[in-house]
Amino acid sequence: MSKHDLPTGAGKVAEHYPEIWEAFQALGQSCAESGPLDARTRRLVKLALAVGAGSEGAVHSHMRRALREGVEPEALKQVALLAIPTLGLPSSVAALTWIDDITEG
Repeated sequence: MSKHDLPTGAGKVAEHYPEIWEAFQALGQSCAESGPLDARTRRLVKLALAVGAGSEGAVHSHMRRALREGVEPEALKQVALLAIPTLGLPSSVAALTWIDDITEG
């Protein structure tokens, strides 16, 4: 992902502090390669973490990437539904609206 594909805040960090951005990307790659999860599973987990953190921007970002990687929209929506018992209905509904921003936008 180039800095031109990044949301505004992350793009500014990448532009103004390239050495920090490169280290951040390397950390992400190391974390991704640290265990047996395949790319699809990792993407679903990352989406779930974004949902749990209540981060609309991160949900949007992981949704865009997941769709480019071929993850079906219904699997992505299920992530938000699985959050209902843990995070509560309001948080899950919010996540579904963020997911719909990308799948229906």
